Amino acid sequence: MSHLRTWILATRPKTLPAAVGPVLVGTSLAFSDGGFHFPSAVAALAISLLLQVGVNLANDYFDGIRGIDTQDRLGPIRVTQSGLISPAGVRSAMLLTFGIAVLIGSYLLLRAGWPVAAIGTAAVIAAVAYSGGPRPLASHGLGDLFVFVFFGPVAVCGTYYVQALDITWKVLIISFLAGFQVTAILVINNLRDILTDQKAGKNTLAVRLGEHGSKLEYTTLLALTYMVLPLLWSAGWTSAGILLPLLSLPWAVSLIRKTWHSEISARLNILLAQTARLSLGYNLLLAVGIVLG
Repeated sequence: MSHLRTWILATRPKTLPAAVGPVLVGTSLAFSDGGFHFPSAVAALAISLLLQVGVNLANDYFDGIRGIDTQDRLGPIRVTQSGLISPAGVRSAMLLTFGIAVLIGSYLLLRAGWPVAAIGTAAVIAAVAYSGGPRPLASHGLGDLFVFVFFGPVAVCGTYYVQALDITWKVLIISFLAGFQVTAILVINNLRDILTDQKAGKNTLAVRLGEHGSKLEYTTLLALTYMVLPLLWSAGWTSAGILLPLLSLPWAVSLIRKTWHSEISARLNILLAQTARLSLGYNLLLAVGIVLG
């Protein structure tokens, strides 16, 4: 494997759609409310992608040096555990990635003020604490909550705020939909790793809930993203455009059925990739629906 391909593998490119969808939703809401600001939207997208890469590198590094990732894992190769990149190299790349995110964030700080500093600081700390520190969030069943908060309310509302310089209840509620979709990706990831995580003492929420409970969580998260849409429309909070993501409902139903009929094996990697594509597709439809509305 070439050096460049190894580093691309370390960034986990298949996870990056999770960082794009919430920013699209936040930007569409800002556009619909007359607050769209192109430079801020681009900066928010760049920061979201950098933070996603940073948390991936942090997870690779910390799980590698702690022995959580082993040769028995069912997921893709981890560069630290496999020795493809030295732990020091992965750590340096992680710090550089977060540093670039902070540098870009300085522009948003000048535009939108202290809330950007608070959000940015919390995001970087949480990204490291997800796998690092004395009590990693992911190892104590808090990873799902972390992903929901930072890929839902923080990402969507933060993207909206740096453009519109305001926030509304409608934006907050819609941000939950993006958060539910992205969290479903993590649920499949942790479902796949239940056995190896349990051996390593990494008590993810999937380990705590078990296989049946994790599949139920996955089903609930996806179901909520579709059930809330008609409620928002019927309550008069949004236009009928908010219903556009319902076009992806058959896709979601198919993935739920596949999940319930799947055993814990490497085959879940396929469902993981499909769930990530569903998340991006859903959020893209949601963004388009909001703009058309």
